[in-house]
Amino acid sequence: MAETTVSVRVEVRVDKWLWAARFFKTRRLASEAVKAGHVTCQGQVLKASKLLKSSEVLQIRRGMEAFEVTVLALAEKRGSASQAQHLYQETEASVLAREKLQAQQKLASAYAPSPERKPDKRARRQLMRCKHG
Repeated sequence: MAETTVSVRVEVRVDKWLWAARFFKTRRLASEAVKAGHVTCQGQVLKASKLLKSSEVLQIRRGMEAFEVTVLALAEKRGSASQAQHLYQETEASVLAREKLQAQQKLASAYAPSPERKPDKRARRQLMRCKHG
C-alpha cells in the first residue's frame, strides 16, 4: 500500500485567502482589490502574491465597507460560509464602524426621493437631455 503524505500549509497567497474567506465573490475580484491597494497589513499595501501567515492583521476595504480582521486559519480552497467565518476574527472597532455606516446609509435612503413609478419613454428622454445637454 502506498502512503499518502498530507501537506499542511503554513502560508497562503493573500488573494486566495480573501476569496476563501468570502470577502470577494471571485478570486479575480480579490486579486484586483489587492492590486488596487484596498488590502493592507500593518499600514503597508500588499501584493496579490504575498504569502499570508496566521495571526496577521489585515485592513480590507470593499466599496464603502472597511474590515479589520485577524487571520486565525489559512485556506486555499473556498468552503461554506460557516467554514469561512472560522478563518478570521473581526475587531470590535471594525464591527461598530460597519454597523454605524449601515445605519447612516439606511437613514440616508429613507430621506432620498424615490419616484412613484418607473419613468416612461418620454420621461426617460427628458432625463437624458438634462444629463447630457
